[in-house]
Amino acid sequence: MEKYIRQLITIQFEDKKENFSGFLIDWTEDWILLKNNPVDFIIDGYTILKNKNVKAIIQDKDHEFTERVIKFKGLKTSAEEIIPLQDLSSIIHFLASKYTIFQIATKSDKAVYLGKLIELNEEELVIDFLGTEGQFDGEMSFKPKKIRVIEFDTDYINSLKLIVDEDK
Repeated sequence: MEKYIRQLITIQFEDKKENFSGFLIDWTEDWILLKNNPVDFIIDGYTILKNKNVKAIIQDKDHEFTERVIKFKGLKTSAEEIIPLQDLSSIIHFLASKYTIFQIATKSDKAVYLGKLIELNEEELVIDFLGTEGQFDGEMSFKPKKIRVIEFDTDYINSLKLIVDEDK
């Protein structure tokens, strides 16, 4: 992974259809932090991936070209600060205090869940679910072991936060 630091890569998983592209910011044995490159020459927030069942890390000519364009555009491809990747608890508590709202996904590609932290212990992560209309819709709980993807500071999340803040 060291050779990919601050470079644009795509990560494929053995057990997920979705690939994740972005600039590698940091990694540990358990987690990978990317500055998101969801499409074309755009940077949009961050993705933290469970470092499990990685099938391939791709970096080809297309990645090199996209990386050059993004850098020419002057887009920031690093993190503003150190994001703790020790374990799920340190990640979630950091995001809850710094960004308030974050998005999680499990192994299934069927749904993602936005919300703010209510509680986290070894048995469950409980969030106040944020619906697509910018309203908190009640508690949802997840088994911490099942969480595979965490996203934050994306345009979508930040847009919904504006609605939430407006309604206060």
